[in-house]
Amino acid sequence: MIELCRRQLSFGDGLIAEEVGDLWEDWMRNVDSVLEDALLLDMAYAALASRWTHSRTRGRKGTPVDVVIRLLILKHIRNWSYAVLEREVRSNLVYRQFTRVGAAKVPDAKTLGKLGIAMGPGIIEQIHQRVVAIAQEHGVISGRKMRVDTTVVEANIHYPTDASLLGDGVRVLTRAMKRIAERTILSGATFRDRTRSTRRCLIQIGRASRSRGDQGRQRMFQCYRRLTAIAQRVVGQASRFVRELVDGIKRCKRRHHHKAVERQRKYLESMVPRVQQVIRQTRERIDEGNTHAPGKIVSLFEPQTEVIRKGKAGKPTEFGKMIKLQEAERQVVTHYEVYDKRPSDSELLIPSLEVHEQQFGHVPRLVTADAGFFSARNEVSAYARGVKRVAIPNLATKSAERKVLQKKPWFRTAMKWRTGCEGRISLLKRRHGLNRCRYKGTAGMRRWVGLGVIADNLINIANAMPIPAQGRQTLADFCAGK
Repeated sequence: MIELCRRQLSFGDGLIAEEVGDLWEDWMRNVDSVLEDALLLDMAYAALASRWTHSRTRGRKGTPVDVVIRLLILKHIRNWSYAVLEREVRSNLVYRQFTRVGAAKVPDAKTLGKLGIAMGPGIIEQIHQRVVAIAQEHGVISGRKMRVDTTVVEANIHYPTDASLLGDGVRVLTRAMKRIAERTILSGATFRDRTRSTRRCLIQIGRASRSRGDQGRQRMFQCYRRLTAIAQRVVGQASRFVRELVDGIKRCKRRHHHKAVERQRKYLESMVPRVQQVIRQTRERIDEGNTHAPGKIVSLFEPQTEVIRKGKAGKPTEFGKMIKLQEAERQVVTHYEVYDKRPSDSELLIPSLEVHEQQFGHVPRLVTADAGFFSARNEVSAYARGVKRVAIPNLATKSAERKVLQKKPWFRTAMKWRTGCEGRISLLKRRHGLNRCRYKGTAGMRRWVGLGVIADNLINIANAMPIPAQGRQTLADFCAGK
């Protein structure tokens, strides 16, 4: 049964409040008041209550909604894993009081992970919008200025090479077939383990790749062809396993093995097309020299990952998803978006203005972005919407009038303010973990980015609000709800 908050407090909660009431960090007090918002709690309650049909009225009491929100926020503020979050909250009385756990039992890491998945990307986005609205209500932001930039959040994958992808494919298909063979009777296609020959090919490719001569290159190509042939045989064997399980040729030894075998069959059905795609793109590169094969994937486990090149000297190629961040005053991110397919930066300015106008009821007085967002059409559209000043540099201009405009004091001041986007992105990656997403899938990427942005916004909003008095909370005040 899901509760909005704990209805009955214990004597231990009061003792914790009395002992650590003056040990909170400054940002905690204002964040605590923001997270008490009724609309915000109702959004999370609707998401958690929809997990099961009778979650609102039946079953054992689960983790209260306000505790779930605070634990997730604390996790992304500190950039912890679920296991570290459980350990730190259990051992720290300040965190117990801030998260409203008090003297109760802290949910274990596995439970926290399930609760985090239940808070889907749609709910996370609604919570972010509500946090921005709270910042408006408290006068932290007014929407008179807007700056926008894009960055890449990497997926949690190893650096992709054709050899490593083929090795992953052979490994996971072999593992699934081995589990099926252990639970089914000996009938149909027999299982053959080719991991040893695959490992030998991977070692030979690694040795041949160190040689820069033509002879070493030819040897490496031969090893690749041998490896693709092995992978093709493993794919064929996996396909036969799937067909025989569907046709009933392979049957489980015991009845309770049926669910496990069915789970492995579905896993094979999802992995076989991905391994086949890796084989095709490897042959395209080895035989025809084509590195842009259609439908190219760089991970069997995160197939939605894109190859993105943004021209960075230190990291020319990144593997993940491109996100957009737009900010108003006080370094508050008013909107974020994770793109399924990378768009051009110049296509994002007008949609960002539309989102800003919808949030604040008016267009910003100043709009600024880097040179990637520039186009003459964007400038004309922005001025037509009522924007007073648009500060987006055109580095390729030969117009003397344009060069004079870009040297004006207001333009240069706006460009200095724009560089704060780079610092915001850097801080989000260093402090809140947006350098690499630890959640799985596209939905996991959206949850990871959304929670990181919310965590950073709460700290910035808390720093902009006046700090309340930090008196020591007594047991009588706690019981009175003060």
